[in-house]
Amino acid sequence: MIITSLLDTDLYKFTMMQVVLHQFPAANVEYRFRCRTPNVNLAPYVEEIRDEVRELCALRFTDDELDYLRRLRFIKSDFVDFLALFHLNEKYISIEASAKRAGEIEISIKGPWLHTILFEIPVLAIVNEVYFRNTQRQPDYAIGRERLSEKIALLGARPEFADCKIADYGTRRRFSKRWHEEVILTLMDGIGEQFAGTSNVFYAKKHGLTPLGTMAHEYLQACQALGPRLRDSQTYGFEVWAKEYRGDLGIALSDVYGMKAFLNDFDMYFCKLFDGARHDSGDPFEWGEQLLRHYEENRCDPRTKVLVFSDALDIPKVLQLYERFRGRCRLAFGVGTNLTNDLGYRPLQIVIKMVRCNGQPVAKLSDSPGKNMCDDKAYLAYLRQVFGIETPADDSPD
Repeated sequence: MIITSLLDTDLYKFTMMQVVLHQFPAANVEYRFRCRTPNVNLAPYVEEIRDEVRELCALRFTDDELDYLRRLRFIKSDFVDFLALFHLNEKYISIEASAKRAGEIEISIKGPWLHTILFEIPVLAIVNEVYFRNTQRQPDYAIGRERLSEKIALLGARPEFADCKIADYGTRRRFSKRWHEEVILTLMDGIGEQFAGTSNVFYAKKHGLTPLGTMAHEYLQACQALGPRLRDSQTYGFEVWAKEYRGDLGIALSDVYGMKAFLNDFDMYFCKLFDGARHDSGDPFEWGEQLLRHYEENRCDPRTKVLVFSDALDIPKVLQLYERFRGRCRLAFGVGTNLTNDLGYRPLQIVIKMVRCNGQPVAKLSDSPGKNMCDDKAYLAYLRQVFGIETPADDSPD
């Protein structure tokens, strides 16, 4: 059994789920799975993946886990009471071998947002681990440990890197649960206070780490269908978030419509209201420079704001970003696959994305073309028109 606790997921799933309970309890959604890595044969493992998901759906939150969540300052008591009754329902998820693409699988999740939001991360972790335990039956952990040691050495190579902190964001694409925990323990021992925490709530609880995360793309995508007007969906999402958390969890996600559209909406009010923003697509150096200029133009001291970098980071890139922006703002770095799936094998680039909310298409138009998963070309064109976004030549539904 791969997933043994419903806490074995990213914190932002709970923070978004709380908003769903309080603000959008009747919303219905659809998610779809996609493997972006070419020539990967997942079809032979459909039954094994189904069995693991069935075990996932049998899990319940324990009293100890609920007590832990209740102690997080931003989690409200009625949400914990709801989680005490919660379980994932197998009727909302379908896992089949693809009839259109040989070797691929199709995972579809449909149902109430409140009852499906927790599927994404553990299902991705299951697909990863099932694949790798079948294709790499004797993993070369020695290579993984050697590479992890090199990363730790890089972080400690120069005295001026002492304040450069990283966090683990690697649950969804980890090689295995066992390796994920070993990475966390090695980082705790190897870099000490430079290890800021983890997005994984289970390991945060188990090892006394800080759980990290705020919102993901699905939240702002859903607001396209749930808000009063499509053009205002991004500001609506930020306003609802601020209403729920009253100054806590103040990191805004910047790339659902690209940086230009984000800055147009992220006015002086939001600049002062939110603690900072997270980068997840496009050139991170250009993004950082744009955001710092934007803060200055809106009479905010950038040195008081947090820039969170989390897009396909490795340690050399972390250090380059740290050198560029240190002293100019507060910095945070979330490293995922490069920490939890770097044993010498090609990691799977797999995602589960929301594609509909209340029967309406929803989409992400990021600064990295090709990341969207919306197959409704008319809606994509309309979304671009509404937000004034040019269509890149190489952009097509993923």
